[in-house]
Amino acid sequence: MIWDDLRAIQGRHGYLPAEELHALSQHTGTPLYQIHSVASFYPHFRLTPPPKADVRVCMDMSCNLNGACELRQALERRYAGMGPSEVTIREVSCLGRCDHAPAVTVNDQIFSSMSEPTVDLLITRAIGGESLEEPHLPHTEVTCKSDPYPADKRYGALRWLLKSKDVDGVLASLKAADLRGMGGAGFSTEMKWSLVRRMDSPEKYIVCNADESEPGTIKDRFIIQHLAYLVAEGMVIAGICTGAKKGIFYIRHEYGHQEHIMKEEVERAYHQGLLGQNILGSGIDFDLEVFVSPGGYICGEESALIEAIEGHRAEPRNKPPFPGQAGLWQKPTVVNNVETFANVPQILVRGVDWFKSAGLAGTSGLKFVGISGHVIKPGVYEIPMGTPASEVIFRLAGGIHGGKKMKGFAPSGPSSGYLPASMADIRLDFKTLAAAGSMLGSGAMVICDEDTCMLDMALNSVAFFRNESCGKCVPCRVGSQKMVALLHRWTQGGLTEKQFAADRGLIDELSNAMGLASICGLGQIVPAPINSVLKYFEDEVREHALQGTCPSGICHLPGAPAKRAASQRVGINP
Repeated sequence: MIWDDLRAIQGRHGYLPAEELHALSQHTGTPLYQIHSVASFYPHFRLTPPPKADVRVCMDMSCNLNGACELRQALERRYAGMGPSEVTIREVSCLGRCDHAPAVTVNDQIFSSMSEPTVDLLITRAIGGESLEEPHLPHTEVTCKSDPYPADKRYGALRWLLKSKDVDGVLASLKAADLRGMGGAGFSTEMKWSLVRRMDSPEKYIVCNADESEPGTIKDRFIIQHLAYLVAEGMVIAGICTGAKKGIFYIRHEYGHQEHIMKEEVERAYHQGLLGQNILGSGIDFDLEVFVSPGGYICGEESALIEAIEGHRAEPRNKPPFPGQAGLWQKPTVVNNVETFANVPQILVRGVDWFKSAGLAGTSGLKFVGISGHVIKPGVYEIPMGTPASEVIFRLAGGIHGGKKMKGFAPSGPSSGYLPASMADIRLDFKTLAAAGSMLGSGAMVICDEDTCMLDMALNSVAFFRNESCGKCVPCRVGSQKMVALLHRWTQGGLTEKQFAADRGLIDELSNAMGLASICGLGQIVPAPINSVLKYFEDEVREHALQGTCPSGICHLPGAPAKRAASQRVGINP
């Protein structure tokens, strides 16, 4: 309950006053140092009074590509004469509005597709004491191929399982369909569920990870908004298959609208007898609650997410044991992604053969992908697994805006690294992208046009990981900072061939050390953006480092105009 208490305090005061934290400590019996440790860890909480207008500009991949740096510079110039008690202009990590970049928060309310005049108006209103509220588009019905139900037949797979009790049949279907985790790791869903099922414990948990905080990742937001019932149904089915009686839907706090939708769906399911005690007279119990994240990209790591639910700092655990053995409250726990749970009912309703035939080139199922950056129609698209990337970029998303050519793209945010335009026909599936040294991940495509500086994009991505590192392990904490410093140096130019070669060697050493010794995937994936840029865009990097020129006129080189340089952010760690 510590999160509810802290949110209530901040809601009353705008921050967490020391006297309130003392009172909370006495009331709950929680040591004050523990409360302060938690409150200081998460960026959502403040320990000092906020200004009248607290402005934070997202500077990550998609926003960086769509003018965030210019916007921030303009705001800093405009409000340079105001003190910190009036206005502060800072950066913030990805807000999950990549399809409507650039995104800005003003007093914790998120606004998309921002320009200087629109932000200026919001700041004026905030300084005047006006309460701001994030706008939401009216809800529209969207038909998804992934939905196996007419509106009056939802939860059909759950109803069948409650009657048949055929858990073995469910697990066999998931195995035959080769359903894999859609949050990035691609681990077998059946193996994860079967492990928890075999664990001899009367207390088990099902957790849905809806904390998609990596730049470019927006597809879970769409699924929650339009297919919340499939996600809830998949979680209940997982509970029946594993013997768990409690589910927790963990959602990032920036998704307030989707949180509301999910809570409504949970309430509806309880009202219909599909959740709670003795579901539909089956003798099976399963409760489901929505948990709002206290914030931070690291919460997307499954063990860090579990730590956050337990009221701790979101620092990943050493593995083994894995969550399936000792997860939430040290009990066996299934942690799956939103899209993974949503896939379960369609497999059970339509059958394994349908699921396997839905993909292309020998792959299985449908896939939601988010696409943003330099495309005409950014958004979320539902495609057959194995669809060529070019089909999404040039047909569904309308191609590159401004009639420009594509230079490169990230198949799945910064974790996947960057591929050149010559590889645009690569198929979007686990095996093909892995063979190319990239990854399908969460399906977060970010597109860069011909005027993009790829070294700048690598620096932007590595800086994101550096900023979001929890700092628990030395390889990630120190390695990410050192890597940012090296890339920043390259953007400045003036290196000799010998110095550049030494830096390349150090990048290789850091990549190896971080991959082997980092506790979690964040530290292990930090080098991916720069390693991919060095692989496919080395000439451009060498031009920066050795010749002191930026082909795109973006980086902070002598005489070069600063358009949207990520090198502006390297000293900032929000």
